[in-house]
Amino acid sequence: MPLPSRLPRRTVRLRLAVLFGLLFFGIGATLLIITYLLMRYSIMHIGSGPQDGAQMAPAGQAAPSPLLPEVGGGTGPRQSMEFSMPATEAALASQRVVVLQTLWVNSAIALAIMSAASVVLGWLMAGRVLRPLRTITAATRRISATSLDERLSLQGPDDELKELGDTFDGLLSRLQVSFEAQRRFVANASHELRTPLARQRALGQVALADPNASEESLRVAHERILAAGAQQERLIEALLTLARGQAGIEVREPFDLGDLTREAVTRRQAEAEHRLLALRSGITPAPMAGHRNLTERLITNLIDNAIRHNTPHGWLEVDVTTVGARAVLTVRNSGPVVPPEAIDRLLQPFQRLRTDRTAHTDGLGLGLSIVQAIVQAHDGTVHIAPRPGGGLAVTVTFPEAPVHTTAPPR
Repeated sequence: MPLPSRLPRRTVRLRLAVLFGLLFFGIGATLLIITYLLMRYSIMHIGSGPQDGAQMAPAGQAAPSPLLPEVGGGTGPRQSMEFSMPATEAALASQRVVVLQTLWVNSAIALAIMSAASVVLGWLMAGRVLRPLRTITAATRRISATSLDERLSLQGPDDELKELGDTFDGLLSRLQVSFEAQRRFVANASHELRTPLARQRALGQVALADPNASEESLRVAHERILAAGAQQERLIEALLTLARGQAGIEVREPFDLGDLTREAVTRRQAEAEHRLLALRSGITPAPMAGHRNLTERLITNLIDNAIRHNTPHGWLEVDVTTVGARAVLTVRNSGPVVPPEAIDRLLQPFQRLRTDRTAHTDGLGLGLSIVQAIVQAHDGTVHIAPRPGGGLAVTVTFPEAPVHTTAPPR
């Protein structure tokens, strides 16, 4: 038994052609019915009134029939050709029926032909209208992670399909930027992780290769190995924090930004004094809603960044205020002069003011990038500006806290 042939795929073009044909058929059928009823009404009323030229007889006399003409002279007996009135009316009715049937059949044939033609025309027009969609589909199948620089650049009128193509081009641009940033991030992270790993291996190999190694030398080697491991842990923790910040926040809890900042300042007071830095603060209550742990990490990163990138006998200021219903955190510090064009680069992962990786620094190059990711996760804004005398001024503005949100009691 032969298998039934496969039905054609129900594409958008096919559905549009069928819908166009059905719409034309419905409108044509409605027009046909209305025309038929009007014609039927007109034909049925032909000849139903008084005949043209008929003579109206006086009261009490029979009207002369126009179908009975006189034959012969004026004084002789009247001779007429008599026609049957019922037979004439039957002939007219029969003619009406024939005309209406002919009109109905011919109109139905014309409707069928035009309906089929409308399906064909709908198929052709749908193909022309949907041509940009085929271009978008082909480009989507062709574009991959290695060819994100390709664009559709659709031409034609500024309609919905061109808007879709432009939106797709914008999406490709954002994906290209994201992929390039991801590649740089992976390369930089690999480099940063490889350095302490190579240091650990070298320290271990040197300690094992020394035949006269003493207990003290081995202890020093192991302490250096542990220090390199601690650096790796800090880096991995920073990477995890950056990933959490970029993933966004699902649940927001109420807390006071002033309390978190005051605790962070207290914890970093000894570090600032050890580096001969004056730490000043002006903190007022500032209720907000968000992720408490991420916000605490944001504050800590800003203070640590201000302490590390500073000068001896310098200073740093930490202020928390409210502008309207928005909590604002500001951290200013003295330090080396930062060029304005370097601000955008410092917000990227593993970027430092000095571009050489071998420069001595106790930072990981992730502080400001983590700050930016956490601020974006809270739907806030961060403004970083270099100070004329050196150092930075960082201002973080959080969104308004809900009206019903209050900070929990401490």
